[in-house]
Order: sequence, then C-alpha cells, then structure tokens
Amino acid sequence: MTRSPDAIAEADTAGEMTLFEHLAELRTRLFRALLALAVGTVVGYIVFPWVLQALTEPYCQALAVIRPEASCNLVALRPLEPFSVRMKTAVVIGLFVGGPVIFYQLWRFITPGLTRSERRYALPFVVLSQVMFALGIGFAYLVIPQGLRILLGIGGPDIETLLSANEYLSFFLTTSVAFGLVFELPLVLIFLALVGAVKSHMLRQWRPYAVVLIVIAAAIITPTTDAVTLLLMAGPMILFYEFSILAARLIERARRRRSEP
Repeated sequence: MTRSPDAIAEADTAGEMTLFEHLAELRTRLFRALLALAVGTVVGYIVFPWVLQALTEPYCQALAVIRPEASCNLVALRPLEPFSVRMKTAVVIGLFVGGPVIFYQLWRFITPGLTRSERRYALPFVVLSQVMFALGIGFAYLVIPQGLRILLGIGGPDIETLLSANEYLSFFLTTSVAFGLVFELPLVLIFLALVGAVKSHMLRQWRPYAVVLIVIAAAIITPTTDAVTLLLMAGPMILFYEFSILAARLIERARRRRSEP
C-alpha cells in the first residue's frame, strides 16, 4: 500500500524513507503546489479587470507629473496581447493566492530532516512568507512610480511616451515579484540557521561581502539607477540581513539552553 506524503515524511524522521518514497513525495508535493497555483490563476483571471486599475495607477501617477495632459491608457500592439497580458497577470495573482499552499508543500518536503520541535515552525513560516511577499509587492508599488517618472522623463518633453500593455505590465509584475522575493531573504537565512546550515558568527563575517552583493542586486532589480531608488531597495535588504544575524543568535542560544543538563 502506498503511504501518504505525511506518513512518508514521518518515516524519514525515523530513517526509514527510501529513494522511491522520496521521489513519490516530491511528485505529490509538486502536484499539490501546481494545483494551488492553477486555482489561484483562475481567481486571478476573474479579478483581472479590477486588479488592472490598481496596476496602472503607478503609471498614471508618474505620467501626471511629467505630462499632466496625457492619457495613461495602455495600448495593445498585437491581437493576442490583451489575452496574454491577462494570463500573465493571472499567473502572478495565482502565485500570491496559492502562496500559502505552495510554501507549505515546500516546507513539508524539507522538514523531514528537522526534529519534531523544529517542524512546529511550519505554520509561522508559511504565514510570514506570505506576509513578507505581500510587503515586498507593496513596497514595489511605492517605488515604481518614482522609477517611472525618471524613466519616462529622461528623454525630454519631445518624446511622447505610449506604453503597450504587455511592456508595462511585464515591467511592473517583474519588479513587484523581484521585490517580493527579496523580502523573503530574512526567512531564508533564518531557515538556514534553524537547520544549522549557517551560524550567526558566519553571517557576521560575511557582512561586508553581503552588503556589496545587496547593493549590486538592488542596482539590478530597481528600475532606475538613481541613488534614492537604489537606497530604498538596498536599505531594507541590509536591515533584513542584520535581523537575520540577531535571529540566528537567538536560535543558537535556545539550542544551547535545551542541550544543557
């Protein structure tokens, strides 16, 4: 009889999990995650008309500053562009809507290697991952208008901007998802500290290199190269790194207390 993924995970804790059971569990976890993504995508496709108004607001805000008389309507340059734009946006919405299930399946696939006391952090991690991803998207929503004002106005008043729906929404969604993933940085580092892959002293030693990499990543992710936008992106990432060092230190302290007789 085939065992369920949860039963297989429990067996792995006791060292009983075979390679085929591990692959079977991976297949089941992926199926559940893809099913959650599909359901979320359907929801995203339905709510697209209302979401589109919120997505185009940063463009309208930027255009109102550099060219108040211009319309902020997006244009479609190909017959299939409206459909492709709607589907692309629906998938991103589906990623957010199905995020709790996706993160939970990922967590349950990884956590068999943890102790029973460490696996109880599954629900907090799933909730926090969703919250941090949402905060990242919200932060991007505040940064994108400033970036657009610089990008659209850099050519001067003689260049009239007319953005296609595909180009603008690809730019907006890519930037938003990038911000959302960046805001997951502290959870990733805390998880690595939880499983013992990194230590607080290692994170402190890596701090100078981490700051340089964070600034480079912020320069790549942000839509412009101005100092203000770069600081808005790099600043939270550096704070997240420092918070991860503190969290790793607290985890290590708690482990030492549990190991004391």
